[in-house]
Amino acid sequence: MDEEGGVSDDDGGVANNDRAPPTYCVKRPALSEEQIQAELLHHRKRRETSFTHTLVQRLRCSSERVRSAALGCLPILSWLPSYPVRSFLFYDTVSGISTGVVQLPQGLAYAMLAAVPAVYGLYSSFYPVFLYTFFGTSRHISVGTFAVMSLMIGGVVVREAPDSMFPLPAANSSNTSSLDPVDPVDLVDLVARDAHRVQVAVALTTLVGLIQLLLGVLRLGFVAIFLTEPLVRGFTTAAAVHVCISQLKYLLGVKTPRYSGPLAAVYSLVAVLRDIGTTNVVTVTVGLVCMVFLYGVKQLNERCKARMPLPLPGEIIVVIVATATSYGLGLAENHQVDVVGQIPTGLLPPALPHFHLLPNLIADSFAIAIVGFSMSISMAKTFALKHGYSVDGNQELLALGLCNFVSSFFQTFAISCSMSRSLVQESTGGKTQVAGLLASLLVLLVIVAIGFLFQPLPQTVLAAIIMVNLLGMFRQMQDLPLLWRRSRIELAIWLVAFVASVLLGLDYGLLVAMAFTILTVIYRTQRPSSAVLAEVRGTGLYYDMDLYDGVEESCGVKIFQSNSSIYFANCDRYVTSLRDKTKVDPTALLAQQNLHDEKQKKKEKKQTDFSDTSSITVVMLSVSLPPAVSPSPSLPPAVSPSPCWRTGSAAPGVHTLILDWSPVNFVDTVGAKAVTAVIKECAAVDIRVFIAGCNGPLLAQLETLQFFGGVVTPDIMFPTVHDAVLHGRHRGAPPDAGQSQPADTNGVACV
Repeated sequence: MDEEGGVSDDDGGVANNDRAPPTYCVKRPALSEEQIQAELLHHRKRRETSFTHTLVQRLRCSSERVRSAALGCLPILSWLPSYPVRSFLFYDTVSGISTGVVQLPQGLAYAMLAAVPAVYGLYSSFYPVFLYTFFGTSRHISVGTFAVMSLMIGGVVVREAPDSMFPLPAANSSNTSSLDPVDPVDLVDLVARDAHRVQVAVALTTLVGLIQLLLGVLRLGFVAIFLTEPLVRGFTTAAAVHVCISQLKYLLGVKTPRYSGPLAAVYSLVAVLRDIGTTNVVTVTVGLVCMVFLYGVKQLNERCKARMPLPLPGEIIVVIVATATSYGLGLAENHQVDVVGQIPTGLLPPALPHFHLLPNLIADSFAIAIVGFSMSISMAKTFALKHGYSVDGNQELLALGLCNFVSSFFQTFAISCSMSRSLVQESTGGKTQVAGLLASLLVLLVIVAIGFLFQPLPQTVLAAIIMVNLLGMFRQMQDLPLLWRRSRIELAIWLVAFVASVLLGLDYGLLVAMAFTILTVIYRTQRPSSAVLAEVRGTGLYYDMDLYDGVEESCGVKIFQSNSSIYFANCDRYVTSLRDKTKVDPTALLAQQNLHDEKQKKKEKKQTDFSDTSSITVVMLSVSLPPAVSPSPSLPPAVSPSPCWRTGSAAPGVHTLILDWSPVNFVDTVGAKAVTAVIKECAAVDIRVFIAGCNGPLLAQLETLQFFGGVVTPDIMFPTVHDAVLHGRHRGAPPDAGQSQPADTNGVACV
């Protein structure tokens, strides 16, 4: 074997673009995989270990293993001892305060989405954020309440604790005059309803935490890959639609029940439009003013980001001003504006969840756990890539699971990463999760000291905060024209996720979207692109002959490539595509050959009968006929026919069929049987099938499947298509081709 390559460089090896490109020249015999394994490659000897020895090694304890385990479970230990106080503390402090200021109003607002009192949003903004500082691997994401998660929780809570379960006693409702219009909400025991809804949300959070912990322990962080980006973006856009519809009644000040399940968004919108005549003018005015102000602040922050050291905290400004205005003007008492209401001071003692609620929440908890993790890990990877560090998906699962599970004992609802707050934490200079820790301590200060000051805050202000924060999700609709140009299948995933989630609800919508995504994968494997390859002359490179000019097929050799693995779902299509593309149909060829043989036998039989009859006639007439008329052996002898595959119209002259398996990742038993059948059928019509480009794991898999046997021998496997082509040419070359094509006849690859 002789190899040469590269460019000789007189300037100390510095590449020069003006010089000739590197030369690729290899001269070696054309090899099969069997020859490579026997002559060139030598397997390394693996050290066999018993199960007991392996178990002992896994359970062996050492200081290094203890340290590695501690750093894996508590990532904070890997960076806190070397924390550069002078370089990072100022930025983390500014970022923590900025994030905490945003987290306060969002915690209050997203509690409404979760259908629980506002104070539980503050609890959910403290405990999980505090815990994530110790167990999370991302330095920039801000965990806590998140609109999509809160809405999913709210749907489950309303389903399990609807208003109809908590009617007021008959004695209280009898005090109302039958002539006065009665608001359905006024006939509900709000205290009992809210208490039960909190317990449902807490039990759901406990299950979500347990599921995330289990997935993390089993190292199943890869489950998030089934939530592809178009699915997530379509799903979150649908969630934004649900959120906006659910907040319309707070923005307008109308009293409507909250719906859950399929078509809940439609029912809610119809209910709001039906009662729009009861809109509270003061409520809608306050809400619209807040929305305009918040939108203006967000636009100012985006356009002046480079010139402003810190973004303007629009949410906290709105909350403070609206709370002061509501308290000073008595909006609740004088204008019937709904306000946040009672916010108890201090933290609640830990309590166990109500376990009897768990069986009805299992399916919902799986959906919420997967969505929460998917949102968190996508944002974490984005920031990690931008700032040059890595995040551990399995540790993120454990961190979120611990945050949800432990916090649920302190009356919180499930949390995830908030996109808006994460952007604030990163853009204000946050370096580590010390910023998140400071943000959680700011929330704690509000809970234990000044939470009661927010009791006069109008609910329409919280609705305005939620709806303005959803503008980023609605901008995801700009994906549609881009996906139309790039990938129609991903566009279909986006649309199915959006439509299904809007109409069926977020839980069923997510299930439908995931099922559709899996179907698209099956569809792509069912309809792979396939081609017949031909050589770029003199290069040993093979490309689709239908796409390129200047490529030539080898005489008598067909090369087929299909960009898919071969398994039970697509093996029939693989065989069909092979026959359609190469025009080599062994079954038809064999039938033609049998028919040709039968006709030939009939001809020979007739010829034999005719010869016998002629000889008798000659004997009888030999005396009377002149010599010129005497029969002579001038009758045409029987011509031996060529095989039909060489003369037929289906595949004239084809003697070798090469299957390019370089795109193939795996073959199952059904696929192996289908390929074996093709090889046997081709062998029956004297067409040899070669397989080229198999990777090592695929070869090992074929041996495990007992693929080789009978006509399927190991010598049909080749490392490259060109090796297989040279063997095919050598096999199909005429006897006198040794002088005209020495390279092919001798089986030498020279490129």
